[in-house]
Amino acid sequence: MIIERSSARPILVAEDDVKTAYLLETYLRNECFDSVLAFDGPSAISSFSNFEPCLLILDVMVPKLDGFGVCEEIRRTSLVPILFLTGCDDESDRVRGFQLGADDYVVKPFSPRELVARVKALLRRSQARESPKIQSFDVSSPTSDAGLRHDADKRRFSLNGVSLSLTPIEFTLLKSLISHPGKVFRRDELLDKLYPNGELVIDRVIDVHIGKLRQKIGDDPNNPTFIHTVRGIGYRFSDEV
Repeated sequence: MIIERSSARPILVAEDDVKTAYLLETYLRNECFDSVLAFDGPSAISSFSNFEPCLLILDVMVPKLDGFGVCEEIRRTSLVPILFLTGCDDESDRVRGFQLGADDYVVKPFSPRELVARVKALLRRSQARESPKIQSFDVSSPTSDAGLRHDADKRRFSLNGVSLSLTPIEFTLLKSLISHPGKVFRRDELLDKLYPNGELVIDRVIDVHIGKLRQKIGDDPNNPTFIHTVRGIGYRFSDEV
């Protein structure tokens, strides 16, 4: 079942508990956000295709296809911010969500006002990622398409001339590392950059994001070209590329 509201780019709420879904819709409407409600996984995917929402609030336990499956399907084609809702505060579930491309994770019961604040923060980060004012960093020859490049005009990273499909979190993480080659970033420093509004996120999440980012830039963690692990501290971007 799908209930829709008229909007250019609404927020998609995939939540099988009707009371919670309408509560979120009310709080979002009070903040001038339109919304689309979906009460199961397949409906969420269908609504995502039909309405092209600017953000997805996704309950892990939606029926027919759970939130992890919905997230995995959407991440095949889209970098839209995804915020998971869950009634289980289990670390392995949180890590799995981030591995699949989630941008934030909220445990029930939650404060609707806090959740809306997180929605706003995710949208700000998403808009900043697409801003033309992002500084350009080039770690390859300026006359060659080889290497890892940041094209500020097109607001993207590319590897050997091929555009990289990065989530907003991965984009921010790579931009932060590449902006200071050789600098060692502690995990808590990187968490502050990714979650500037003080969201409670476990340190291990940084390792998950780094792992996904390394896969996308073809970086072997045992013999890295770009991102180096500083054992017991954090990560640094190579100053030799």
